[in-house]
Amino acid sequence: MPRVFITGLGFITSIGNTCADVEQSLRELRHGMVKNPAFAADNIPVKVTAPVRDFKTDAEDAEDWTIPAPYNLKREQLRSLSPNALYAFCALQQAIADAKLAPEDVSNDDTGLYAASAGSPGIMSRMITRMNQLGVMRCPPLGVVASIAGTVQFNLVAHFKIKGASTGFTSACAASAHAMGFAFDEIALGRQKRMFVVGAEDGNTETILPFASMRALSLNPDPDTASRPFDKKHDGFVGTGGATVLVLESEDEVRRRGATAYAEVLGWGQASDGHNVAISHPEGAGLATAMRNAFKATGVTPADIDYINAHATSTPIGDASECKALRAVLGEHAARIAVSSTKALTGHGLSLAGAMEAGFCALALKRGFIPGSAHISELDPACEGLNIPRTTEPVQARAALNNSSGFGGANVCVVFKAVS
Repeated sequence: MPRVFITGLGFITSIGNTCADVEQSLRELRHGMVKNPAFAADNIPVKVTAPVRDFKTDAEDAEDWTIPAPYNLKREQLRSLSPNALYAFCALQQAIADAKLAPEDVSNDDTGLYAASAGSPGIMSRMITRMNQLGVMRCPPLGVVASIAGTVQFNLVAHFKIKGASTGFTSACAASAHAMGFAFDEIALGRQKRMFVVGAEDGNTETILPFASMRALSLNPDPDTASRPFDKKHDGFVGTGGATVLVLESEDEVRRRGATAYAEVLGWGQASDGHNVAISHPEGAGLATAMRNAFKATGVTPADIDYINAHATSTPIGDASECKALRAVLGEHAARIAVSSTKALTGHGLSLAGAMEAGFCALALKRGFIPGSAHISELDPACEGLNIPRTTEPVQARAALNNSSGFGGANVCVVFKAVS
């Protein structure tokens, strides 16, 4: 089967909008949390979010959005974009440039795109309100494609003239990890030579605040400590948005183009909890099975893994569940393998999370460091027995595992290997 490599990355995130800025944030444990002015009212218990920097997408008309240089979109492109599709558009431009792809590499029958997002609840809400108040014919003609869950792939495939395989994934916080896994399969099975993997979310009030009623968001008003996976006082996640794009290519394409790879994607595994629509299995059963399936599919064992980017979102139930799964699967290696949650820095990107953190793994493997797990003052006893570094370590990992979990107990684990 063809080997699969990551040759390009694009980031629009709360900790940076370039690979260089993201790497610096990961090394320095520089977070992207702020107090959100939109959450200032007394009847909103949540105060902290992790916004995308330099973009302003609050205006109802996309032509009034603020888009930083070097990005410049035409009016006809903006008309069908949601905020998350805009972020993805810019991240894809970054990734194409980073991978040094020519236009003919992007638009051909052998290049596809898999994406994940929850759509744009804000645009959907405004469109339905307008329909009810002013009539159906007063809605924006492209309001549907700008708002429903497939908006990211609809727009990117059309605007970048993607001709290969394309679809979207909606497994909530595991969605872009699913996109990564199935994109790997497309190349490994010889159906495509190149795949773009995209995760994107609006990260605005309509996307984040509904999680408050689930008691899933942190009520900590301090941006410096609101997101603290594995800490004894973790009380929920901090919401974020943005986009990440990864370029996956076959070994033959890498060799043909003389491309430089960040990392090799060895394979992946998935499994479901079969337990609860919204809460992780208390013993981490599905995640443990997904990790074992990833090891089985790749031939990798815990002895080969040096770093795990945990899903850990900073919720007490979820973090504890993942720690139990890690101890069960890693066995004697649990005290050696470095485990961190970069969500302490970025916040939780929902369906963006898997792609964003896969990008972090690729950067770490290429640049020779292991991101620390920030904001831990006192380790939650449920997380004892694991090697959770509090600072970023200048260590070259041989292989890394990225965990993602979503609603319904969907679990995805992807294995990456360093390349020389």
